[in-house]
Amino acid sequence: MFSLRRRLVGGDLLPRGQTPENAEPVRLAPISKISTKPRKGLKRLIFSLGGLFGIIMAGIFANHNDVININLDLLSDLNLDSFFDVIPAGIPKEARDISQQERAAINFDSFSVGLHLYSQGFRAHHPVVMIPGVISTGLESWGTENKSRLYFRKRLWGSWTMMRALVMDRESWKRHIVLDKHTGLDPPGIKLRAAQGFDAADFFVTGYWIWSKILENLATIGYDPTNSFTAAYDWRLSYSNLEVRDHYFTRLKVYIETSVRISGKKPVLVSHSMGSQVLFYFFHWVEAEGHGGGGPDWVEKHVDSWINISGCMLGATKGLPAVLSGEMKDTAQLNAFAVYGLEKFLSREERTDIFRAMPGISSMLPKGGDAVWGNNTWAPDDRFGQEISYGNIINFKESNSTRSEKNLTMRESMDYLLESSDSWYKDAVLANYSHGIAHTERDVEKKNERDPRKWTNPLETRLPNAPSLKIYCFYGVGKQTERSYFYREEQTPSRKSNMSIDTTVINGEVFSEGWKLKRFNPGGSKVKIFEMPHEPDRFSPRGGPNTGDHVDILGRQSLNDLILRVASGKGDLIEETVVSNIREYSDRVQIFEEP
Repeated sequence: MFSLRRRLVGGDLLPRGQTPENAEPVRLAPISKISTKPRKGLKRLIFSLGGLFGIIMAGIFANHNDVININLDLLSDLNLDSFFDVIPAGIPKEARDISQQERAAINFDSFSVGLHLYSQGFRAHHPVVMIPGVISTGLESWGTENKSRLYFRKRLWGSWTMMRALVMDRESWKRHIVLDKHTGLDPPGIKLRAAQGFDAADFFVTGYWIWSKILENLATIGYDPTNSFTAAYDWRLSYSNLEVRDHYFTRLKVYIETSVRISGKKPVLVSHSMGSQVLFYFFHWVEAEGHGGGGPDWVEKHVDSWINISGCMLGATKGLPAVLSGEMKDTAQLNAFAVYGLEKFLSREERTDIFRAMPGISSMLPKGGDAVWGNNTWAPDDRFGQEISYGNIINFKESNSTRSEKNLTMRESMDYLLESSDSWYKDAVLANYSHGIAHTERDVEKKNERDPRKWTNPLETRLPNAPSLKIYCFYGVGKQTERSYFYREEQTPSRKSNMSIDTTVINGEVFSEGWKLKRFNPGGSKVKIFEMPHEPDRFSPRGGPNTGDHVDILGRQSLNDLILRVASGKGDLIEETVVSNIREYSDRVQIFEEP
């Protein structure tokens, strides 16, 4: 078996002339003074939760059967959604007060931004549709067979019910959460569906916000359920099956058309992470004959702006170890609670199998191969004097490894993943997604537009022909991010997975520059980039008002300010802000050059 060690760089994209060793923070008019010292609160929180779960487990697995039964009954009745309100005083302060801390942070950070803009005359203007990211939408059970009745309308993803099920009923939880390996749909007798409405993605569990700060800000300038909507989806499904099973794209199309008809204004679409890929797929689906059937001008007629927040348009290296070896400390980009539960109660082999049986996650496997991510001697984000290229994505450096293969580039890593996987997983990936490059304008305009497998890949398909569409790419820079991995062999042949981690960046946002080329942007839609340096507050569990973290950025004050400006019809006043080397990296990716 192999164990994997991550290689990191000092940031998603570092400011020009800076390295991880000499990097200085670049401030974009911070709203409050913060400290940039390394934070330790989150580690203490995880440790505290580990101790708490240890106490629970000790009760569950007591020596006497009658004690076990009593404890199981008590835990079944325990409302863990209000768990933090009853944590004993002996538990460290970070765990005991996290719910109250986060509520206080929401009240201060979110409403202050909205109130400030409201005082300046900003008001709700465009309808707003929000498309959440990967694994941030809660999934609830609607099954009525014996094995599911206990969980009817309870969330088996995104609640304390999930954690309780992992502790007490692991096999049942696994049966509910994974999809059928051959159809990619519900297993027989199981029915899990995405939660709907604002509750679907405002909080993951009590006290851990996701979209709630954005919702509160929007409400401050006049938004409510009549002019805003959360388009939640089951992120486990392949994009084609989102329509087959849930009619997701049909419902999204109808809602957008209804918003235009009622308000007389085109909506602003706000997507985060995987949600940006879902929306890019929707732009193709909605206009394609035999699918949405809206015709070639549907987006032009129905969408004012697209706010793309930390969208992984070219995929992310983090997706590779998740499906290769079940390693997901940073891959899942979840909160500490879910990561703790999955890693504490599930083996790597179980996690690998679960992630592979969720085809939606594989949509974020890296695209573009070696041309984008580099080869054995070169990568677009290599720095002067760097000894080992970032183009080696998977590295075998341990002396006791029995592998004779060389280190692997991105193209070779993808080939290795598919070749070493069961046929059902390989077939699912190849049937739903493409990771290549369209080398000619004809391929971009004609051939690939008819192939749904390519609709998630901006290297093979183009933006809609929408001259008035405005695209805003908002994302954080300067945070350590996974770029490549070191694997070592472990002598445990009985395990199915023989890879494990023993962790710097080309971000998917590099394609923001590619969209400025006519080949990929035929209508000349205006694209603006706004980079936000990661400046975390070590005293805040979530990084504070100036974080650039992939998930926590949703609560960043400057991001909320930008979203409200676009929604209120003032997005044209936003000035493009680039503080990193993204344009230098883009220049080195030759596929972005005009033919």
